[in-house]
Amino acid sequence: MKVISYNVNGIRAAIKKGFLDWLKAANPDVICIQETKAQKEQLDLQLFEDAGYQYNYWFSAEKKGYSGVAVLSKTEPNKVTYGTGIETMDFEGRNLRLDFDDVSVMSLYLPSGTNDARLDFKLNYMAEFQEYVNELKKEIPNLLICGDYNICHEAIDIHNPKQNKNTSGFLPVERKWIDDFINNGFIDTFRFLNKEPHHYSWWSYRANARNNNKGWRIDYCMASEPLEAKIERAFILPEAKHSDHCPIGVEFKF
Repeated sequence: MKVISYNVNGIRAAIKKGFLDWLKAANPDVICIQETKAQKEQLDLQLFEDAGYQYNYWFSAEKKGYSGVAVLSKTEPNKVTYGTGIETMDFEGRNLRLDFDDVSVMSLYLPSGTNDARLDFKLNYMAEFQEYVNELKKEIPNLLICGDYNICHEAIDIHNPKQNKNTSGFLPVERKWIDDFINNGFIDTFRFLNKEPHHYSWWSYRANARNNNKGWRIDYCMASEPLEAKIERAFILPEAKHSDHCPIGVEFKF
């Protein structure tokens, strides 16, 4: 089973940049999408069905043109869960989960902390989400949470750690949250199999950052520990350029 996660920074803009042709070539069984920036009724869903994803699910923010997640699948899930049931986060369309026989796959778009108010919102979200996941794992042991976490975990995950130690996305409190999230029973699948530096999933549009590979690794496929023996491959696809992020993914053998 091949799962890809991709913050597309606007699904309609990504489609104009060749996203659907890329999707057919990449051919995942499931793709988790973040930052769709669209309501379901603004999309031609036939395009996704024609690409092989008859089962496509969308959870949009109440605010138009903002946030939003989706999961597209080649096979029908047993269950689809929109949001978390937590009022403080669900209005922004940040969580969508599909349950299959062997694994449950969630698309997650964790807030960014661009200013003081949003940082407070992000930290509250992180705390509530951790509690939610702790309970969810009891019900669903095989859990894969893919998406844009908007946090670099270690210095190896950011091109300029010293300059960004006081920047949201690399704050000590955020990095500790990723530590705690992993220690609560999750595997960072990419780092599990790849220890080398200079692998990033997001680049600023400024100062030719992407061409110079001055990036941040803020997108993760986090697999619950019972899935460890099933992990075959984890990857980042920087050559896909439909967004300021690039796709990441993981393959399991069930």
